[in-house]
Amino acid sequence: MQNSEAMALSAALLAVAGELTQRIHDGVEARGFEGLRPAHGFAFTRLAPDGATVTELAAHLGVTKQAASQLVDEIVRKGYAERQPHPDDARARLVVLTEQGWACTRAAEEAAAEAVRPWVELLGEREVRALRERLVRIAPSGPIKPVW
Repeated sequence: MQNSEAMALSAALLAVAGELTQRIHDGVEARGFEGLRPAHGFAFTRLAPDGATVTELAAHLGVTKQAASQLVDEIVRKGYAERQPHPDDARARLVVLTEQGWACTRAAEEAAAEAVRPWVELLGEREVRALRERLVRIAPSGPIKPVW
């Protein structure tokens, strides 16, 4: 692949990722969840299964523990998450989503489906599934690194 082709591919992927993030965020806001940033959504994806400590969340987001702690303070204050005693470590606190946080997560899933629908109309469902499979194969498994 030529350098110019690599740059064009990079630019296209970045543009799609940016637009997708914005459309999901806009969809969440349109469903009545205000005062959030896309970084909150990236945090919710880590908290959604069973909660996480601030340290685990920081690793997931690729940020410092201090930055993750500030983000947790914010989403707790807004009612999207709460701190609970950690079931396995008396010194740690587990951050879990509240019902409002779960509702916001469901709204983000709906918004993501809406955002991807035009891709299916343009490329077809089979092509979009193939695209997903290929992107999953090359996607890094490390931190998400949200834009702050």
